[in-house]
Amino acid sequence: MTAKTLPVDPFDLVIFGGTGDLALRKLLPGLLRRYADGQIREDSRIIGVARDKQSDADYRAKVGEALQRVAGNDEALKAKLPAFLDKLGYHALDATKDEGWEEFAAALKAQGDRIRVFYLSTSPSLFVNLCDRLRAHGLNGGQSRVVIEKPIGHDLASAAVINDAVGSAFAESQIFRIDHYLGKETVQNLLALRFANILFEPLWNANHIDHVQITVAETVGLEKRATYYDTSGALRDMVQNHLLQLLCMVAMEPPAALEADAVRDEKLKVLRSLRPITADEIGHMTVRGQYRAGAVNGMAVPGYLDELGREDSRTETFVALKAEVDNWRWAGVPFYLRTGKRLPERVSEIVIAFKQIPHSIFEHSAGPVMGNKLVLRLQPDEGVKLWLMIKDPGPGGLRLQHVPLDMSFAEAFGVHQPEAYERLLMDVVRGNPTLFMRRDEVEAAWKWIDPILASWENQREAPKPYTAGSWGPSAAVALVERDGRTWHEDTV
Repeated sequence: MTAKTLPVDPFDLVIFGGTGDLALRKLLPGLLRRYADGQIREDSRIIGVARDKQSDADYRAKVGEALQRVAGNDEALKAKLPAFLDKLGYHALDATKDEGWEEFAAALKAQGDRIRVFYLSTSPSLFVNLCDRLRAHGLNGGQSRVVIEKPIGHDLASAAVINDAVGSAFAESQIFRIDHYLGKETVQNLLALRFANILFEPLWNANHIDHVQITVAETVGLEKRATYYDTSGALRDMVQNHLLQLLCMVAMEPPAALEADAVRDEKLKVLRSLRPITADEIGHMTVRGQYRAGAVNGMAVPGYLDELGREDSRTETFVALKAEVDNWRWAGVPFYLRTGKRLPERVSEIVIAFKQIPHSIFEHSAGPVMGNKLVLRLQPDEGVKLWLMIKDPGPGGLRLQHVPLDMSFAEAFGVHQPEAYERLLMDVVRGNPTLFMRRDEVEAAWKWIDPILASWENQREAPKPYTAGSWGPSAAVALVERDGRTWHEDTV
């Protein structure tokens, strides 16, 4: 059985930063796939906006070259590409200048009161200028929506400034703060696993769960993000948004209904229940690391400072920390989070580690009894594994084995799974904000992160070095092993 694709209403989608890396690698390929699947109607328009002077034809040629690489040997995508490119237009605009905005606004208004999505795929420093001009030219009313990418600020105060500026032009219901991790199939399946199966929810608490691990590991280094990354670091870039959002999806209470504000209300409660990590605890509750030269996937790679072209930097490329949720459901259950660059493999996963059985009836010769684990793999191969103890088949006595019940989305359903941006872009067009962050969520996350950043700054300690291709500093291993636990490694 395959999912039915329902077309969305006609729309105009404007990508500010339409010639940038995100637009060419993620947004436009995602829109092409949605068009090829019949979800985007023929009278919809996609408009790229950037400062460069170029014609519609020039823009289509540039995008077409990028999308040819995306399509590869996919005949369906290649067949739909010419018609998709016909939907593309281009406007040269500078967010800081008035020139060209009247003509741009007139071209959009000529379509009447239809859905308009403004995707701000730009530096956050331009959010205020863009929103001010959209409001000044009357493009913020009716069915208009605005999408803003992270980083939403670099601390609580700067996030509030951005939220105030965007909120002065658009109502909260029109603002879609995107976190592409929430668009991943496995993250949404977490809701189905918890709330559509009686098997799990009664066990989803401190009585039965020993701890939770959330890992987002990357093999890449700085790529083209050196300037941004060195002023941000892994805590701001990944933990404040992606990892805390995943933590919320695991830890939240059942919402009254699968409605946007009901779900986001429960996520907000989790963020507000996070126990603050004090300055006295920072040394044994958090680990900062920075990669040195090493090898990843059999290839020699330079260290962070070599890539940066500097002799010194205190920016962390790896973070591991222990978080605790102070409420009745999760009291005493640690959440171990880790993320980093230049790690051995690209993997994002959530591990729910259940407690050991209270008493084993098996002889020592049967082997150890391991705790059950529910592993949700977000990438690269989305799926779910439930690790169980079973008898090893065959004669010669009873021997126990720890094996997974394994469900791969690709194998189970045999169809292309839409990527996160595909799903989220269509949700914006529909006006469904369930998988997007509300202002109070963003600011609650910063409120928890800010004291950690302040403690690191006050201590003035350099990040601990780790070799590229390893799993981070040895202190990250100690972080969990001092509690008698270990990081999950998928051996099957």
